[in-house]
Amino acid sequence: MRQFVKPLALAAASTLAVPAALAQSTATVAVIEIEGTPAEQSGGMSWMEADADTIRGLVETFDTLAFDDEFDGVLIKLKDAMLGTTHVEEIGAAIARLRDSGKPVHLFSENYGTGQLLLGSRTDGMIMQQGGGVSLPGMYMEEMYLADMLEWVGVKAQLVQVGDYKGANEMMTRSSPSEAWDESISTLLDGMYANVRETLMDGREMSGAELDEAMRVAWWASGRQAIDVGLIDFEVDLADLSEVLSDQYDVDDVEYVLEPYDAGSVMQADLSNPLSIFSSIFGEAMSREVERDTIAVLHINGTIIDGDSAPAGPLGGGGSVGSRTIRNTINEILAEDLIKGVILRIDSPGGSAIASEVMWQGITRLAEEKPVWVSVGSMAASGGYYVLAAGDRVFVNPSSVVGSIGVVGGKYALGDVMDKLKINVVERSRGPAASLNSMANPWNASEIAMVRDRMRETYDQFTSRVTAGRPGIDLAKTAEGRLFTGSQAIELDMADEIGGIDDAINGLAAELDLNRFDVLDYPAPPSFDEMLGNLLGSFIEAPGIATGAGGGPLASGGSIGEFAGALRGLLGEQRYSAVVDQLNAISLLRDERVLLVAPRAIIVR
Repeated sequence: MRQFVKPLALAAASTLAVPAALAQSTATVAVIEIEGTPAEQSGGMSWMEADADTIRGLVETFDTLAFDDEFDGVLIKLKDAMLGTTHVEEIGAAIARLRDSGKPVHLFSENYGTGQLLLGSRTDGMIMQQGGGVSLPGMYMEEMYLADMLEWVGVKAQLVQVGDYKGANEMMTRSSPSEAWDESISTLLDGMYANVRETLMDGREMSGAELDEAMRVAWWASGRQAIDVGLIDFEVDLADLSEVLSDQYDVDDVEYVLEPYDAGSVMQADLSNPLSIFSSIFGEAMSREVERDTIAVLHINGTIIDGDSAPAGPLGGGGSVGSRTIRNTINEILAEDLIKGVILRIDSPGGSAIASEVMWQGITRLAEEKPVWVSVGSMAASGGYYVLAAGDRVFVNPSSVVGSIGVVGGKYALGDVMDKLKINVVERSRGPAASLNSMANPWNASEIAMVRDRMRETYDQFTSRVTAGRPGIDLAKTAEGRLFTGSQAIELDMADEIGGIDDAINGLAAELDLNRFDVLDYPAPPSFDEMLGNLLGSFIEAPGIATGAGGGPLASGGSIGEFAGALRGLLGEQRYSAVVDQLNAISLLRDERVLLVAPRAIIVR
């Protein structure tokens, strides 16, 4: 049985007062998934959309569950949820009513930021995906004043306001805030910060001093650190979640029912439309059956990111591979008894440190049940090598690039750019580390030291994963960011054998004594409509920089797309693809402070 991290100080207190009626051996738990930002109202095509995705629908779902005897409790799963404080307050009130009815509520999230922590403080317990991160730096606000820029380009803004504290025109008419607006916005920020602190202190039963210490530690923290300071309760791999909940409900097993009131999940076809019959065909992912002994090829291809994978955009550049996609795929592979072994095919320069750890956790769990061998394509560097370390045997091509065992992190300080554009930035922060998020100002020496300490922790974890997976490796010769060819990697015990993917597959088949077997690639190919969306998506978006699906910052339409086309012509296909992949990876610094990414803009001619 796998072990999960449980807070020793909270072990007794975290066991719920289970309702007296719950005397059976299995608890039935309703699972409510919250993805993105809850809408205020349905988008108008109610036959296609689920009202449960609206804020009102979520509240009604919780209220209905309070009176439904079929369910013993609720698990909330956050999937890239973007929750504002008002969302938390409305959903939190519904959670309180549900808990008052005697039903426990738990929250599971891959990572915890301020919004997730605020929501979790309204529940009976917060559970985090093992390898995730917790961040509670405080509150930070930036205001941009454009009057100087407008004057520079010849625009005179003439806006009139009534009310000294209104401030709506000041961005365009001033270079800095008026005294009245400064007072108003500072008071507002004080109030918002006080609400955050009060919610966390009440929900987590913390004093002000304890919260101060928690924020000092958890401006960026591991699950263990967050548990130690009382911000979350458990860190566990999703596959072991039932163990935690079974313990909390004091039962032998937990049965899950996903969104039981999501009536909108069933789409009614318009039979008067002869084309509607094809929607059910084209809308489904391509399926395949495992009919005999099979070796699965699990692809880690592209920049490693949190969440779901995204394909390459139509203008080129590599796609990205998401930790959630890989974790779900691993569960799919584990469920197939006829899959006898797995080839982990890696072609990645790395990316997110957190996502790399989550993938490592999942592949380690997979390797406990089925043999996992590794085949490296062109690159398994940084986060890609991190994931590689979970495999049993590693094949590389002679020219494969491996290594880059190191950590890079930071941010872009845009103050000088803002000055050149005559944009004046006024910063406000509340909390011990909120100023780390400053867009304009670089970090000072003490802030750099704080970041470096956390990066060192990530580096130590990285190297510990490598030494555990590659017992003979000498980090003095291979770490600190060094890059090697596949041939060199063999000599340094970073890999085991020269060979391509066929060599890896046939070698594993021989090891398993398989004479006749199938080979299936994972994750499954996308559905027809997903492929169509991937092909056309960036051309029907508003002009600008794409930040999600579509391949990264240079894979979009409009003026950016035109620039990308010109850049492609100037650099040539090989250089263009290398530069785009590197920019896509480095662009992750918008959302994360530490990356496991290798320089990919390397051209060998």
